[in-house]
Amino acid sequence: MARFDNNKVAIVTGGGSGIGAEISRELAAEGASVVVTDIKLEAAQTVVDEIIAAGGTAAAFAQNTAKWEDSEAAVGFAQETFGALHLAVNNAGIGAAPQMIGDYDIAAWDRVRAVDLDGVFYGLKFQLPAIVAGGGGAVVNMASVLGSVGIAQNAAYVTSKHALIGLTKVAALEYTALGVRTNAVGPGFIDTPLVRSSLSPEALTALEGQHASRRLGTDKEVAALTLFLLSDAASFISGSYHLVDGGYSAQ
Repeated sequence: MARFDNNKVAIVTGGGSGIGAEISRELAAEGASVVVTDIKLEAAQTVVDEIIAAGGTAAAFAQNTAKWEDSEAAVGFAQETFGALHLAVNNAGIGAAPQMIGDYDIAAWDRVRAVDLDGVFYGLKFQLPAIVAGGGGAVVNMASVLGSVGIAQNAAYVTSKHALIGLTKVAALEYTALGVRTNAVGPGFIDTPLVRSSLSPEALTALEGQHASRRLGTDKEVAALTLFLLSDAASFISGSYHLVDGGYSAQ
């Protein structure tokens, strides 16, 4: 039995690839109508085409989450296209080249913060009232294991993800009683083509060894936790941060 009936409408930002694409496909497979947004419209449309070919319902929307106007427009698009909004996954995020704080490029700091923190705030600003108006639902903000631990030479990303967890708690305190639960998911290092192409075989083996699981995670494992938190099965879970990191942060 599908976890989300056909009247449930979801937005997934950064849904054109990786974790966002898998969450979009899984939401549609579980019965939701999904607005797949991405800064690259063609990438979002490819995911939408896959969903429709599999019998699901979805639509693509071009969104730069660093612009608040795009977040407002994405919510409006969901309401106009499918009639309401009930679920949101604020997944879009970027990183920057490793740099010591003393050498950190100011433009890179601003760029990462604008997407990884400000972009989630912009999403929540328009999603939360819309979900209340739609009768309630749930939001998942995609944080990172680096929202709970640090890593050298990644100040902008680590800082943004730590702050995102605080923002999630505030959203839960303000909106849970109004019918909208908000939680954060913290993926560890996920096995993607980008990760494999950016690391030497030796570096990849070393990274795998830092996990209790002795391997990297998968998009499907992150999507499984995200869909649970969006579903009614998680009805008493709000304002919390859930790791899916293979034991990376347990050491």
